[in-house]
Amino acid sequence: MGIVKISDALHDSVRTASTALSRSINAQAEHWLRVGMMAELHPLLNYSDICQLLIQQAAAPGGAASAAFALPTPARALQPASGAAR
Repeated sequence: MGIVKISDALHDSVRTASTALSRSINAQAEHWLRVGMMAELHPLLNYSDICQLLIQQAAAPGGAASAAFALPTPARALQPASGAAR
């Protein structure tokens, strides 16, 4: 485990969100880190899709750590939104 330095403003935001969502400050920060990482790895997914992937990842043999970078992308995430220009 390492130490991550963040701004006071971001720490205040994490503290507020952790209180509202009944998580520890560390759990809230880790959640945001994981969601952000998944958003970068899968830019076509929305928050709900990312949460579904995180749940699948946690349920997979070996848990979250073993599958962090090898997650399947839902087929609908690869399809253009309805009405999108082709």
